[in-house]
Amino acid sequence: MLYKFLSGLAKGVTHCIFRVKVVGKENVPKDGGMILAVNHKSNWDPIFAGAYCPRPLRFMAKADLFKNKLFGGLIKKLGAFPIQRGRGDIGAIKGAFSILKNNDAMLIFPEGHRIKNGKRVKAKLGVSMIAVYAKVPVIPLCISGEYKPFHKVTVTFGKPITFEEYYGKKPDNETLQTLADEVMQTIYSFDNTDIKKIGEQK
Repeated sequence: MLYKFLSGLAKGVTHCIFRVKVVGKENVPKDGGMILAVNHKSNWDPIFAGAYCPRPLRFMAKADLFKNKLFGGLIKKLGAFPIQRGRGDIGAIKGAFSILKNNDAMLIFPEGHRIKNGKRVKAKLGVSMIAVYAKVPVIPLCISGEYKPFHKVTVTFGKPITFEEYYGKKPDNETLQTLADEVMQTIYSFDNTDIKKIGEQK
């Protein structure tokens, strides 16, 4: 209930501040576990993802954010679960598998952290590893444009990416990195996409 209220509020606020265009929302599966993979350049990104994805999102958040009981409790109610950045956090990975097994949608930033100045980087292999072992599709989401008042911001949902040929197998890190980079390159490709080719949805 709180998530629905705040996502609706976020949608209203962003429409007041920016000229928002949403593309390809029909590409998001209506049910079943899925990963929403999003480029990350600003603190606005999770707000936009939550506001415009047609499904509630669960997401990883750095453990430090949970130290404040009030704020930590709030983001937990909004779907966050903690991860220790910079280390292999087995608990967080298990949490991600549990979320996807429960047929929920999970937000992941494959770049791992905010990337400013339009730079493009290699993806962290976590996005492909989780997708392969949890046997779920990845929905690429590109948020493009400038977060400046009255500037156009385009939210583009791509078609699901699946790695079915690797389900039930144990691909090595090099393979997982290649798959993760495929996801990231798909996201980046939407920056210059002709909107009419994908289909526009208000």
